[in-house]
Amino acid sequence: MKLNFYYSGIRGVEIPDKNLLGVFKPKVSDNNFEIEKLVWEALQNPIGTNKLDQEVKPGDKILILSDDNTRATPVDKILKVLLPYLHELGIKKEDIIILMAVGTHRPMNQRELVAKLGQRIVDEYKVVNHLWNKKEENIYYGKTSKGIEVWGNKLLREADYVIGLGHIVPHRVAGFSGGGKIAQPGVSTGKTTGETHWLSALVPGSEIMGKRDNPVREQIDESARLMGLNFIINVVQDLKGKVVGVFAGDFIAAHRAGCALAKEVYGVRIPKADIVITDSYPADIELWQAAKGIYSSELVVKENGYVILVTPCPEGVSKAHPEIEKFGYLSLEEVKKLVENKELQELSVAAHLVHVGRVIKEKAHGIMVCPNISDELKEKLGFIPAASVQEALSYALNKKGKDASIVVMLHAGEILPINN
Repeated sequence: MKLNFYYSGIRGVEIPDKNLLGVFKPKVSDNNFEIEKLVWEALQNPIGTNKLDQEVKPGDKILILSDDNTRATPVDKILKVLLPYLHELGIKKEDIIILMAVGTHRPMNQRELVAKLGQRIVDEYKVVNHLWNKKEENIYYGKTSKGIEVWGNKLLREADYVIGLGHIVPHRVAGFSGGGKIAQPGVSTGKTTGETHWLSALVPGSEIMGKRDNPVREQIDESARLMGLNFIINVVQDLKGKVVGVFAGDFIAAHRAGCALAKEVYGVRIPKADIVITDSYPADIELWQAAKGIYSSELVVKENGYVILVTPCPEGVSKAHPEIEKFGYLSLEEVKKLVENKELQELSVAAHLVHVGRVIKEKAHGIMVCPNISDELKEKLGFIPAASVQEALSYALNKKGKDASIVVMLHAGEILPINN
């Protein structure tokens, strides 16, 4: 079988039919929903809370949290419905701020903001990036039940009402994206984000991915509540990015309903295999994001198998987190020692190292096909470098034998493997 990838700069691969167990990807919906209509219907039927006309009043300062350009959420289309609705309720343009919830990613540039929000909104409304590492921009909101100190953007406290916009896909750290994640880690500091991420590092992926209610999500929800998140509008999209559902309302109740649909869309029954070829689409900007393709493979690759990560990463490993290149991917015990010795203090990075390390250091081996990361750096990170997917597959077959089973996961950054 000849398989091509989404990336023009990466050649396809020929896979022996007798080895291939299947090519798997999220589902494509047959429905042709109008997103603006779905958003309006969701706003008129919020889950777990009142309609906005009972929640906000003229003169209120409204803060809208939007996910960034690493997410496929059609925020521009959501805002085309939400903003006029707010204006009908007496909210003026000058009383609305759109805060880009970049988490610990780099700030979005002007071109990216326009692509995400639309030129008119960037021109007519106040749009700002969350700056997670600027002390003067963030304040203390309190502690969660597990003692996590919640620090985040001060604009949430200054607002009368906070609305979060995002999408729901399977997520290694939180079970699913969306919901309260727009606040934590969306507009939190690295300290708070590190502590919630580190919690997830202590738990195998099989106990978190695709499970809405888990110990990490509990702390995320508590953080979001402390920070003052009032309302969410979350979308669920299919493989092609088409919106198949919109959920608005309380950030826990509405999110829980959205996760049920996301599990149907992204949940795919996949057999375990000796060799897993995984892309990272659509999380492709840098390895910090592209590692999502590795996370999902944890649930599919057999012990001592091989995971082949196929990704472009035009911005390399991570501009915001140089510690990844410094330490490389490691086992949980190795990262624990770095944290205990205070050699690695950024816990979100520590968690990231563990999530990838669980797969390519503890359970299996990793091979990377990426034109924008050097072979030397791939090896330093803990991957076996390969110039092409064909070369990577030949290497893995040589190691595992001519009868080794192969699974391919496309759109793997958003796939939820189900084995039973």
